[in-house]
Amino acid sequence: MATTSGLTTSAVERYFDELSNWGRWGRDDRKGTLNLITPEVRRQALASVRAGLAVSLSRDLDPSNPDPVHSGIAALERTTHAGEVKRSFGDGIRWDAAGEDIHVSPHGGNAHLDGLAHYSWDGKNYNGFPADATTAEDGATKLAVHHAAEGIITRGVLLDIAGLFGVEFVERGYAITPSDLEAAEKRQGVTVGSGDALLIHTGNAAAIIADGPLYLGESKGPLDGVQTGLDASALPYLRERDIAIMGADGTHDVQPPQFSDFNFARPIHSVSLVAIGLWLMDNLDLTGLTAECTKSEQWDFLFTALPWRFVGSTSSPLNPVAVL
Repeated sequence: MATTSGLTTSAVERYFDELSNWGRWGRDDRKGTLNLITPEVRRQALASVRAGLAVSLSRDLDPSNPDPVHSGIAALERTTHAGEVKRSFGDGIRWDAAGEDIHVSPHGGNAHLDGLAHYSWDGKNYNGFPADATTAEDGATKLAVHHAAEGIITRGVLLDIAGLFGVEFVERGYAITPSDLEAAEKRQGVTVGSGDALLIHTGNAAAIIADGPLYLGESKGPLDGVQTGLDASALPYLRERDIAIMGADGTHDVQPPQFSDFNFARPIHSVSLVAIGLWLMDNLDLTGLTAECTKSEQWDFLFTALPWRFVGSTSSPLNPVAVL
């Protein structure tokens, strides 16, 4: 397992001020870095489509396998109501229908979007909104995911860290540094820029699905699985490149946490969502996209994701699609 950069918690704490986007798009802004996806950015993103090949970046939502990457959060239930018309109107009707009730916890082991109300720091969400504006009764009253109603349609860029190291799966527990991200850009001949959707492929989720989860001890909670992720030193890279959204085949933060202080167990989530206003997509399936990008030697594409317009929700199940 590789060591981390040696960054201190004091440096991470300074990032909340140094990398902040609070007020950049106005004191009442609810969209954060999605503001970087302008009409011009969307128009230019269309030039990334060459072959017209569409690749899904998620897995099936399967109640028989509700937590495929062993996140520890596995609420995924479906109750199907077959024969609704017959039940309501009796026999003799030639048409019928079926419906269902669905219970899902999006912040689990399937592909999902983290909205800006998902994390807080010292009682504040992004842009200074109070964390207590999110309640059990009303949900996220300030920063719910329905503020992404226009969808996320922009240029996507895939950085293949597994390919950079010449492996199928990056070693679990490895902390990806900004030097790794820059080396991947150079190797692939692509540059991450303003308004982009940055996708980071490590093979992390594929490794868990293929070989099972890895734990260092007996505890098997959401923070106990050993996973590849970003070193906290990569946070300035994310802010400097002005990306609009980031996705990974894991949960972005390296596990075990690189700091013993539990306040800093999730620096990528905390600083990205709270200070930068950067929306995150966890547990994507990037295996197929990586194969297609490698085959075509094309690492940018049209990225599309349409989160649900669920008032009060801090998250959304997601089926992002890349069009090469």
